[in-house]
Amino acid sequence: MLDAVGLVLCLLSAACFGAMAIFGKLAYEAGVSPGALLLVRFSLAAAVLAVLLLLRPGLRRDNAQRNGGEATREPATARRRVLATAVGLGAVGYAAQASLFFSALQRMDASLLSLILYTYPVLVTVAAVLLGRDRLTPGRVTALVAASGGTLLVLLGAGGGSFHPLGALLAFGAAVTYTIYILVADSVVHRLPPVVLSALVMTGAAGTLGARALVAGVDLDFGLPGWFWLVCIAVVSTVLAMLTFFAGLRRTGPSTAAILSTFEPVVTTTLAALTLGETLGAVQLAGAALVLSAAAVVQVRPAPAHRRGQPAVPDHGEATIAVGGRGDRSRRVAAEGS
Repeated sequence: MLDAVGLVLCLLSAACFGAMAIFGKLAYEAGVSPGALLLVRFSLAAAVLAVLLLLRPGLRRDNAQRNGGEATREPATARRRVLATAVGLGAVGYAAQASLFFSALQRMDASLLSLILYTYPVLVTVAAVLLGRDRLTPGRVTALVAASGGTLLVLLGAGGGSFHPLGALLAFGAAVTYTIYILVADSVVHRLPPVVLSALVMTGAAGTLGARALVAGVDLDFGLPGWFWLVCIAVVSTVLAMLTFFAGLRRTGPSTAAILSTFEPVVTTTLAALTLGETLGAVQLAGAALVLSAAAVVQVRPAPAHRRGQPAVPDHGEATIAVGGRGDRSRRVAAEGS
């Protein structure tokens, strides 16, 4: 039976992530530049996570340790390599993905951007198959075709005033970069506690963006409304979104949590219509339905067959998440590669 609290937590996480593009648009209207947005977002999120880890030492341990098990002993060099990879994920992959996302957000509607970005679960599935990490099934082939057709409908249905070719290209670049990030993150997500990994990723991204700000400069001279929206992005759409996803994941299991995350672009599209006056036409809505359906299908994992006649129990150890926030939420459910 589906855990009601877990369901609410997963949906809350998706809503927090889905609101990020809206917060970004409002921050731009308040005079915040993309460079300032990225720098403040990652720096503030890294600081909040660091304080959280100091106040809650238990978050520094993995599930086995928290349940009374022993820590896995690794050579010091291997441990340092894992930590360096985690920081590098933020410094290179996440910083690049977020930069592409928020650059696209400057040029196109938040609702269109969220739908283009949400092709990433299908891209991860394709990449995993090509790399030999996963296999194609008839259902996944159907999902790939549906996602491709849905994305085409979303783009073709865009009105001339709301569609920006460069913005769409940047959005797709963000999806591709995020896909690569997820595949690389798969090498370390099992070896670090999730909040520790998230803090390292955020710190790495903040370091890259801080270095870029030192070279190119960044304008932080904007008013209180701009700072308010930046705090919303860092605290609500990054830290809170990540923590509620982890909590929901533990209660629902990886496949259910991943499918519930398809609520995210629905939230973005709804909030964009309510606050920014953005609308999707009938053709785009049809395309959106295809994209979200495909994203859900590729994340469904068949129940294991070795316990026939017994209720299927989610293996929470299968879930691997490297968090950022979707304009970056970096999360992967290993069961289906999302």
